[in-house]
Amino acid sequence: MYFAFAAGITGKHIFMENIHTFLQLLFFSVIALFPVVNPVGTAFIVSPYFSALSDREKKAAVKKITLYAFCICTVTLFVGRWILEIFGLSIPIIQLAGGIMICKLGWESLANDREPEHPSTSDARNSGYDGIRGKLFYPITFPVTVGAGTISVLFTLSVHSASAGIRNYFINTGAVLLAVICMCTLIYIFYLNTRRIVRFLGADGEKIINRVFAFLIFCVGLQIAVSGIKSLLTDRSV
Repeated sequence: MYFAFAAGITGKHIFMENIHTFLQLLFFSVIALFPVVNPVGTAFIVSPYFSALSDREKKAAVKKITLYAFCICTVTLFVGRWILEIFGLSIPIIQLAGGIMICKLGWESLANDREPEHPSTSDARNSGYDGIRGKLFYPITFPVTVGAGTISVLFTLSVHSASAGIRNYFINTGAVLLAVICMCTLIYIFYLNTRRIVRFLGADGEKIINRVFAFLIFCVGLQIAVSGIKSLLTDRSV
């Protein structure tokens, strides 16, 4: 009876320890992913793409973007390392390439001084969603929404999970996957409600916000590219 009681206490202790580890890694994963995904700031960057869409079309577009983002993060988490090995790529190269693409998008937004063209109601109904359909994955989802920074963080978290035992692997991977779901939920909420925020800010406020976040996106891309270059130089010097 004593051994059964001791086994019960030990089992409960292990369960509570697993819950603590799960919550701790969940919190860490959310904190690590939020700055690189940045659903609040990115929502303002992608808002011009939705200007010609109706509410129903925008909801359908945001659903696809969220699904694409979830698929990219999930594939990266589970098989990303093997994909890199197959193509002979390294994380610094992914950082450098992704950073260059993000810089390009930010620079184009900063250099575009023209007023955004708003099509007529009939044109928006006929070509609004069709005009954006080919842009939902690239560049809106990748690399603007989830880019090299997100992939790098997920690679790091997946390597940490793979180095643990079987039990810890499932705990760690489950926590990271739940963090990804949290990020995708935030993406859906902010992308869907950006128009309300923009209306509250007004036309001038929208221009200012778009410029500020375009500059920040450019800086983020530059930071990611510089980090990739530093990693490449460090690897060569070793």
